[in-house]
Amino acid sequence: MKPFLSLQKLAGLLLLGLSLAGQPLWAAGKLPVVASFSVLGDLVSQVGGSKVAVMTLVGPDQDAHIFQPAPKDAQAVGQAKVVFLNGLGFDGWMPRLLQASGSKAKLITVSNGITAQTMQEDGKQATDPHAWQDPVRVQQYVRNIAKGLSDNDPANAAYYNKNAASYLMALDQLQKWVSAEVGAIPASKRRVITSHDAFGYLAKRFGIRFLSPQGMNTEAEAAPKDVANLINQIKQEKIRAVFVENISNPKLLQQLSTEGGVSVSDRLFSDALSKTNGPAGTYLNMYRHNIAVLVAGMKKN
Repeated sequence: MKPFLSLQKLAGLLLLGLSLAGQPLWAAGKLPVVASFSVLGDLVSQVGGSKVAVMTLVGPDQDAHIFQPAPKDAQAVGQAKVVFLNGLGFDGWMPRLLQASGSKAKLITVSNGITAQTMQEDGKQATDPHAWQDPVRVQQYVRNIAKGLSDNDPANAAYYNKNAASYLMALDQLQKWVSAEVGAIPASKRRVITSHDAFGYLAKRFGIRFLSPQGMNTEAEAAPKDVANLINQIKQEKIRAVFVENISNPKLLQQLSTEGGVSVSDRLFSDALSKTNGPAGTYLNMYRHNIAVLVAGMKKN
């Protein structure tokens, strides 16, 4: 990833965080919480319910890989009691933002306790941070969120644990539904092309092969040779499931589509939810939307 912040900007955020600290962002009576990005913000909201006020730094349809904090973000983190981040290198800017803001918030890494996958990036093995693409691993996210909220607001621990238990059941149901939907597609047809290599956990869990000309994060440029090889693969294997993502520049996929002779299918949501009134306004809706369009696309292979 690109450098998070210059020392000069860090110092500026620290001063702004201190100067704005007295201006409240949250109404009294709820636990003030910050989440690093929209998918995590929804998970925290599901567990926290009416007892928390959640502010998300990287919002819907925004890209956490290229996020640059603003003074208002330093202010939010400075006033929060609990701050949640994904970890695994995805939102590595958060601890430095916490420091720059002068915050005393408890920092919770929701991926703690999961087994992370690795992937190739620039010819090297790298940790794949997109663990939320596996509903089974998200169950550990939910447990960590419930514990983080309960430890910092023990009076409402029973409430958080009840919400978490309900959401864990919903994730069980989601996993069973996805297994049935994907299982109905012959293994030979389970091939998909996307612009951003963000679906490794989904691929492993449900047996789908994802091909991407771009690296793990959206800053990476696809090498012309890789693009050419992928176009040849599209033609040879007759792949029709080609998707663009809500945080990606569609230009690259348009090239694959034009030169490979296929049309780009419906949009996938990888690192960010859609706006509230969109098809992926919550994590559960995002996952169901992605699977529905993936299945429809793979049937054409």
